[in-house]
Amino acid sequence: MKKRVLSAIIMILIFVPLLFMGGILFDIFMSLLALGAMHELIKIREKKKEFPIIVKIVSYLLIVFSSILIYNQNIYNYTMSFQLIAFIILMFLLPILLKNMKEDYNINDALYLVGSLLFINIAFNLIVVVRNYSLNYLIYLLLITVITDTFALITGIYIGKNKLAPTISPNKTIEGFMGGTLMGTFVATTFYYTAIDSSISIAILLLTTLFLSVVGQLGDLVFSSIKRTYNVKDFSNLIPGHGGILDRLDSLIFVALAFILVMGLI
Repeated sequence: MKKRVLSAIIMILIFVPLLFMGGILFDIFMSLLALGAMHELIKIREKKKEFPIIVKIVSYLLIVFSSILIYNQNIYNYTMSFQLIAFIILMFLLPILLKNMKEDYNINDALYLVGSLLFINIAFNLIVVVRNYSLNYLIYLLLITVITDTFALITGIYIGKNKLAPTISPNKTIEGFMGGTLMGTFVATTFYYTAIDSSISIAILLLTTLFLSVVGQLGDLVFSSIKRTYNVKDFSNLIPGHGGILDRLDSLIFVALAFILVMGLI
């Protein structure tokens, strides 16, 4: 527990100043996290079969390259060019034709890397472009994630009895899910109404925040399912007591993705 608390304090001391500063330093930090997340997805897949080193290098270079392309973009002008998407697909599919890679690299490997790279790029870039647009918008998304996760844990510990998804995440309960959703929705809605826009319809804001809170928890379950598939407890041991980057940012990633779908409502 001490290790977990100490790691949490260190993460806060690093992340919060960068969050408030924004700009190039925040972009670089998120790019490093994206690199780490991609590395975790590669390593977890390599529990079954190792990728050729050249393919891994290409993956990391593409993460960096795509991060550079979104500098100064925000949620109202964020685009991922078709040229970049086509380049990513070609870079991972064409190597399956190489004779010296046939045993080590196949279509399943290529599609896994294409999907992982597009997923990581879009998810982490969205967090950056939300911050570029408004600090308060990103704080809103962080409040949904942190408050929901915190109170889901507390509610689950004290009154949780009915398992939510026992085959995926045995410790999660329906009571925890509901407690986290209610508190996450209440706190984040209050922040949005007081700090961002007090003229918005409360009903629409509540429903939108509720939706994001639920999606965040479902995202947590998605990543838990991935870990169960590869029979690992955490994506990595980068953060003592917490696991890896994807273990900590799983809910935020899905909240950011869902936010782009509903941002026109608020």
